[in-house]
Amino acid sequence: MTQELWDEVDRYICEHLIPADATLEAALAASDAAGLPPIAVTAPQGKLLDLLVRIHGAVQILEIGTLGAYSTIWLARAMAAGGRLITLEANPQYAQVAAANIANAGLDEIVQLRVGAALETLPQLVAAGERFDLIFIDADKQNNPGYLEWSLKLSRPGTVIVADNVVRDGAIVDDGVRDPTIGDAGVRGVRDLYELLAAEPRVRATAIQTVGAKGYDGFILGLVQS
Repeated sequence: MTQELWDEVDRYICEHLIPADATLEAALAASDAAGLPPIAVTAPQGKLLDLLVRIHGAVQILEIGTLGAYSTIWLARAMAAGGRLITLEANPQYAQVAAANIANAGLDEIVQLRVGAALETLPQLVAAGERFDLIFIDADKQNNPGYLEWSLKLSRPGTVIVADNVVRDGAIVDDGVRDPTIGDAGVRGVRDLYELLAAEPRVRATAIQTVGAKGYDGFILGLVQS
């Protein structure tokens, strides 16, 4: 099994199941031109987010980690009429690119981009009484435990929580592996996320390993039950 094969299979999946989309491609191109890191979800992963929103009928969505808004667009487009998405981005440069991409997609009426550290913004959402149907966690991995804790405060029974990048080429199980993208603190943050979920009776969760254009990784899918 090689990265070349995974890339080829991803291309095959896209050719058959994910039609070309000028708006999404423009968002990736704008992000690349602005120097954002190429760490957005792949098109098959974006389509999975789309399907999760549609299957669940989510109309109130929270995204932690906007980057260039590629995943934001996937999520927001899948909401039913009357839906609303709040996305949090700590980096002002990324947020500027994301805002332009959201506007270009015609979604600025239903997407609210909040700039600032998520661990500062999340308590504000709790204080405002916000609750969400689906929460997508895809930001700096060392803060995953805090993101989960605040996400639970922003949930209700039936809320779906998705956390990305939770395998990291197997770094989560190998103390000798060093992840150059997120660092040792990031790997610990991912492990801590697993530990918190293992001890959390309110959430029923699993993790799925994936391979594809972004290599070997995976995501957590959880359902808040109480």
